[in-house]
Amino acid sequence: MNDIIRCSWCGNDPIYVAYHDEEWGVPVYDSRSLFEKLILDGFQAGLSWITILKRKDGFLKAFDNFDPEKIAQYNDHDVERLMNDTGIIRNRLKILSTIKNAQIYCEMEREKPQSFSEFLWSFTNGQTIQNKWHDMSDIPAETKPSQAMSKALKVRGFKFCGPTICYAFMQAVGMVNDHTTNCFRHNL
Repeated sequence: MNDIIRCSWCGNDPIYVAYHDEEWGVPVYDSRSLFEKLILDGFQAGLSWITILKRKDGFLKAFDNFDPEKIAQYNDHDVERLMNDTGIIRNRLKILSTIKNAQIYCEMEREKPQSFSEFLWSFTNGQTIQNKWHDMSDIPAETKPSQAMSKALKVRGFKFCGPTICYAFMQAVGMVNDHTTNCFRHNL
């Protein structure tokens, strides 16, 4: 396994390696799963991704498996419950934005004609953007599509969805393939 070449960001940490090998960059089309990943990327703001990965089970438990319909109904009692939950990142603004984002998500899913997934994937024309970065230092922090996604989400009222968060989200859910060209996952 040591002779497998991976993107340098995942290093040797087993959690990071598993995430890199099994999840990062795999296209996700399910609206609820995309909501979950967008929320987790928002919680990551200012932190390392490994912090989120290590607490993912705690997030799932605390936020009702990221069921937007349930989260949209959270009240002040739920906010306090979450603020006291050591299994998650206890940031009041991020918790409140998760509730607001769930409410907006539910509105978007009800109003159609476009699902949340179709809305998000529209920023890459429904296709994975195949990049050919040779080194991690070549990869931008944001792009025009992530800027457009961020702007459109903010117009709808979403929080914690700046262009850098949106680009990390796009990488994670396979909207862009940012595995470096020497990584074994690049051409999969």
